[in-house]
Amino acid sequence: MTSSLFPVILAGGKGERFWPLSRQNRPKQFLNLDGSHRSLLQATADRLLTLAGGWDNLWVITASQIAQGVREQLPELPPTNLLVESLLRDTAAAVAWASLEIQKRYGDDAVIGFFPADHWIADQKAFVRTIDAATELAATQAAIVTLGIKPTFPSTGYGYIEQSGRIGSFHDLPAYHVNRFTEKPERQTAENFLSTGRFSWNSGMFIFRAGVVLKELHRHAPEIIEPIEKNGPDIYQELPKKSIDYALMEKTDIAYVLPAEFGWDDLGDWNAIERLLKKEGTLNVEEATHIGLDTQGSIIYSTNDEDVVVTIGLEDVVIVRDRNVTLIVKKDRTQEIKQVLKTLQNDPRFTSLL
Repeated sequence: MTSSLFPVILAGGKGERFWPLSRQNRPKQFLNLDGSHRSLLQATADRLLTLAGGWDNLWVITASQIAQGVREQLPELPPTNLLVESLLRDTAAAVAWASLEIQKRYGDDAVIGFFPADHWIADQKAFVRTIDAATELAATQAAIVTLGIKPTFPSTGYGYIEQSGRIGSFHDLPAYHVNRFTEKPERQTAENFLSTGRFSWNSGMFIFRAGVVLKELHRHAPEIIEPIEKNGPDIYQELPKKSIDYALMEKTDIAYVLPAEFGWDDLGDWNAIERLLKKEGTLNVEEATHIGLDTQGSIIYSTNDEDVVVTIGLEDVVIVRDRNVTLIVKKDRTQEIKQVLKTLQNDPRFTSLL
């Protein structure tokens, strides 16, 4: 590697679209969803350790209600490298606070990478090569680097990054100026994006030097960085809730993108299980004891080996059985699970289900 990297795992999310498996004290990042023996958080730490050069350089930022769970999942993580947010204010505040802490310890030239805790990566070698390239770019230029995933289909569930002029190669990978970000387009727009060859999926992974990102945050998001600098994380409840994309990436003129190919999924909802686990020639994804008659294109998942799920004449549905909840939803409506949770939150009879 051309420069050392301080990876920061963003581990504060709730993973609500994986309910009922993902709940308040057992969010998505604590789950094993790909058939391995490691949780998503543990797998993320595993793949970043080589880049970090060991546990001393790896950081995690998470929410107060699951901080103890993070400690249990990652006992090797130094306590001072775990940042605990009292209130979730989206990724802009998390990036600002973690960057400040690393800058205080290691200086303006420390190269920092931010990585969501719930991604699935197929090719570790290609992933490391891509991060090495991004690290080299960030270490040698005033750059905020993001990884763009080369799209394999016209997804309407991902954000997109449009690249413009090529600025050179790093570890034999091309890098480009970012022209614009587009959030979750309609189907026709997504198809048009793919046809140009200029668009990548927005992975939500970012690499930059501490001094560079702090300067840009002062320029474009002073309402976030200045209160944290002055008051520390105790000011969190007064910060605006903004993503790093909206607060900074859509505004900065030093954003660069490396289109990447290492097998990636952001595991956004239950449909991701099909992408990960569906076997060729099978009608359904069955992570349960399932007896089906004329059922196809469905996902059947249970955490209890003694449960038997019986279906007749179903197509394109998700069935999830976890403890005291059974979820049945059409595959094309899994995004609406969050609406159901709002209903449950407003009814005291169901708070134990969250």
